[in-house]
Amino acid sequence: MAFLQPASLVFTVRRHEPELIVPAEPTPHECKMLSDVDDQDGHRFQIRGLHIYRSNASMQGMDPVRVIREALAKALVFYYPFAGRIKEGPNRKLMVDCTGEGVLFIEADADVTLEDFGDSLHPPFPCFNELLCEPLDSNGLLNCPVLQIQVTRLKCGGFIFAHRFNHTMSDAVGLIQFMSTMGEIARGAVTPSIPPVWERHLLNARNPPVVTCEHHEYDHSTAAMGTIMPTDNLVHRSFFFGPTQISALKTLVSDNLRCSTFDVLTACIWRCRTKALELGPHEDVRFICIVSARSKLNPPLPLGYYGNVLGYPAAKTTAGKLSQNPLEYAVKLVKEAKAKVTEEYMKSTVDLIASSGRPNVNTVRSIIVSDLTRARFREVDFGWGNAEFGGPANGGDTISFYIPWKNKEGKEGIAVPVCLPAPVMHSFAKEINRMLIGAGEATAA
Repeated sequence: MAFLQPASLVFTVRRHEPELIVPAEPTPHECKMLSDVDDQDGHRFQIRGLHIYRSNASMQGMDPVRVIREALAKALVFYYPFAGRIKEGPNRKLMVDCTGEGVLFIEADADVTLEDFGDSLHPPFPCFNELLCEPLDSNGLLNCPVLQIQVTRLKCGGFIFAHRFNHTMSDAVGLIQFMSTMGEIARGAVTPSIPPVWERHLLNARNPPVVTCEHHEYDHSTAAMGTIMPTDNLVHRSFFFGPTQISALKTLVSDNLRCSTFDVLTACIWRCRTKALELGPHEDVRFICIVSARSKLNPPLPLGYYGNVLGYPAAKTTAGKLSQNPLEYAVKLVKEAKAKVTEEYMKSTVDLIASSGRPNVNTVRSIIVSDLTRARFREVDFGWGNAEFGGPANGGDTISFYIPWKNKEGKEGIAVPVCLPAPVMHSFAKEINRMLIGAGEATAA
């Protein structure tokens, strides 16, 4: 099967009292506006992630909690908005009040070793609530810490760096830029190799705003019609796709249709998920792709810009067409959605967001996919080397992340966290295996 069994590991974490880490030096007290891309509804949530590190003989005697705490304080001198608080102004416009109040930090110890996790270094993580304690008075979007970190020492000398992050501040690229700065300082640097750049006005709407492109992703006209997926009895599972599975899926697509791993994997997951949901044949379904638009802008954004630069191009069809047509039909839709992201598309997106009350994308009967296989989460190095795992703690009920992953035998591939109601998850797993069997690949990692 392509199904990764979740771990049943149980362990205890002993936490110290939360503390606020402030910048190591005085920083400006000012108000900074977020961009019109930053503060759309779809970004007003918390990202939760993990970095898991093995013990390193060269760091013998070094305490990861102390090293990371000190690196965080020094990094906040350069990234001082992270030590501030998000405020909301007229027309729901978000801004950062750079108060220097600090980042929430928790020191912890766990009675478990990295080896105890076995082959389960992938979402969903056992006892995640122990690895990232979130005080109720600090987990809001407004007037609360923008960033929370818990560093948990393991019995084997390794440690887990868990975080919760306000998405309105940064996308994955910006978050990794900040964490990489922490890593550089932890390893002895005095200043970041890439200085941070705010300049959020560069992604504000034109005056007047002009929506020039079609945006199925923000079309809510059919949101109240048809089947809405139940949100009770949700379960989180991850599915592993190695080179063998990807090659098998590509045999289902014509040779003259060039498609990437992302294209064929996304088409497979979208089609199997839609069939498992048993929607009516005429109900609209969407695929929404989270795309970094940094390479699409001219002139390019300054190196070091750490705000959100994301587009959400969508493909729309009906459940019947998606389920009854060959996989190639879905592949073409995925490719067409990705190709929508141009400079003008991004300008049109920003104008739509600013002129329409900062709407969320339409998540009804939608699947949202974010490819993190090149996001370099594992390369964040606090002195202990690359992380064994780096990435999101889980997926949401409509979003799946593609995370680079390898098992104990060293077989590399992509882990895909999925969240569905339990009966639908069972059907989804059957549909995935049915497609792999149909492609001549009945076994998985």
